[in-house]
Amino acid sequence: MQTQILGMLTPLMALLFAATFAVFWKVAGMRRHVLGFAFGYLFFAMGFLVTHLLPGDAIYTFHTTQLFYSISSALFVISTCERVGQRAHIPTLVGIYVISALVLALAISLTNDVGPRVILLNIGYGCMFMVNFVTLLIAQRRDWIDIAILFSTALQALDFFLRPSLTVMFEQTIPTEEYRQSLYYSLIGLSLGVKSILGAMVLIGATMVDWTRALRERSEKDPLTALHNRAAFEDVMRTLLPKAHMENTPVSLVVADIDHFKQVNDIWGHQSGDRAIASFGKLINEMIRGCDTAGRVGGEEFCIAVWNCPNEPAERLAERIRQAFAQVSHEGLNCDIRLTASFGVATQVADENYERLFARADEALYEAKSRGRNRVENAERSTSFAVAPTPQKPDQPDLKSVAAR
Repeated sequence: MQTQILGMLTPLMALLFAATFAVFWKVAGMRRHVLGFAFGYLFFAMGFLVTHLLPGDAIYTFHTTQLFYSISSALFVISTCERVGQRAHIPTLVGIYVISALVLALAISLTNDVGPRVILLNIGYGCMFMVNFVTLLIAQRRDWIDIAILFSTALQALDFFLRPSLTVMFEQTIPTEEYRQSLYYSLIGLSLGVKSILGAMVLIGATMVDWTRALRERSEKDPLTALHNRAAFEDVMRTLLPKAHMENTPVSLVVADIDHFKQVNDIWGHQSGDRAIASFGKLINEMIRGCDTAGRVGGEEFCIAVWNCPNEPAERLAERIRQAFAQVSHEGLNCDIRLTASFGVATQVADENYERLFARADEALYEAKSRGRNRVENAERSTSFAVAPTPQKPDQPDLKSVAAR
């Protein structure tokens, strides 16, 4: 009876871990790999219960145990890979299970000795975790928690490869009727319990790190455009500009403002205005590089920090965004209406700080507004692109005329 009670501790802990990850996924709104951890521990608990409760000398016990443990291992592999943006090769995992199941069936038919069975089972799990290790090894993420997961995965694989072989080597033969009283069975309960706790601690730690990072990113993002909010953008700039000066790297600032935006809100309502702002933010995010930084710094005002970019290429970037935005149709506005935006461009001079750089770019933006809007002005040049507004069809009303009606 005492052995039975102690044998229930590991699956109960696994079920507790499964519930913990499920709560993280549901309440904290975590990504689906956290739900994968929950199901991984659920199937792990089911596999242990099958091993512990079904007859030890029954053939179906080993096949059922392998099925549940293989599903659990595959879920951990897929979920940890997805967490770092890698895709586990599912056909390989399925192939490992099928080959292991066929070899296990052959071993069961040839001998009554449990030793070969447990070695074959564990080699299959070990191969799955080796797939996991290799996939994580080529991932780009290398935070301390990623290294901890990598180390935990390597330990899992080594345990599956070495522990059964060493135990069976020491015990030599394990008849099926003596399986529950064997040294291997005693060690497997201890080993799985320890691995379950250590693995859960690492994965819970990773989930907490991801949750904290997500909360911080949400606090730094503008909810309408998913770009940096003003405070976050200014923080980035106060770090970026000194770094650029120290490394002698050019940084340009593009400031943009949607033209006649108040009229959009007055005529079509604030929801339509919000959709227009979201469209402009999405367009900016699609047209800048990964090393650039964009933010919404006011109601309809945006900033783009263009890293390692001299003045003229930054001006051309602003012009491409201007032209693209002038072609966008906006939900909630008349189908023949196209919004435009004005741009100011400035490039860091010497050790110029953010406030001064922004003031010069903003002054160029004001000049673009005063010269007719829908144009790009450059603080570093006396001339501008001087681009005429996008031609409209003869029957297409101007935004001002619509506002006047």
